[in-house]
Amino acid sequence: MGPLRICRRLCQQGLVWLLCGLPLCSMAEDVVMAFGEKIPPFCFPESDSGIELEVIGQALAYKGHRLQPRYYPLARVPIEFKRGNVDAAMTDLGHDLSPQGAFYGEPAVLYDNVFISLKERNLQIRSAEDLKGLAVVAFPGALKRYQAWLESVDKDGLYFEQNNQELQVSGLNKGRFDVVLSDKSIFRYFELMLSRTNLFHAKAVQMHHFVEVNPDDYRPLFRSQQVRDDFNAGLAHLKASGGYQAIYDSYLK
Repeated sequence: MGPLRICRRLCQQGLVWLLCGLPLCSMAEDVVMAFGEKIPPFCFPESDSGIELEVIGQALAYKGHRLQPRYYPLARVPIEFKRGNVDAAMTDLGHDLSPQGAFYGEPAVLYDNVFISLKERNLQIRSAEDLKGLAVVAFPGALKRYQAWLESVDKDGLYFEQNNQELQVSGLNKGRFDVVLSDKSIFRYFELMLSRTNLFHAKAVQMHHFVEVNPDDYRPLFRSQQVRDDFNAGLAHLKASGGYQAIYDSYLK
């Protein structure tokens, strides 16, 4: 084969590879995903930032996908997925959405939920019985997730769910509730923010661990199995490269 024919053959092969590569690029998608509207430091809607948004966004970007967050009251996040209004959701709030076509990814972030009370009350919370007679406020979906702990409180009319977790902190500090159920980082963040005002003087609190942290409780879910697989690959890369820890450090250190 002469030099000219070799050159033509290489050019033809290169064109074939280029054409074959185009569908791979076109597979990258805009992923519309439902997030809770007020979950600092994990989610800041006003700036499309936060630990959870950055982790999920960078994990999706590893395979070329683009995250497009949509914000809802936390209780509506799985509902919007059921209705088909979004391609993905940050959590199912304890409802298995596999029958609605959800493919679950690896956990993007970890929430360490604890019971929190004022230290001056000297409460001991080791079992569900210890909550009897106490007013408990929690995040939306907590009753479904921790039914064994909260069902009796709910039956007694002393259980409340509050989407704005800043009000949980201020309410506990003022004695409006006896116990808050919250993620430790979220509670501490709002406590710090409120302490910067002249109207709030934080009282010492006690945190009561009552369950082991289960990473599967807050797995993101996707309507596309391929996007889910791409997300998992991107998340693994983000952790291996040190980028995952860097995102956490940028918000919490």
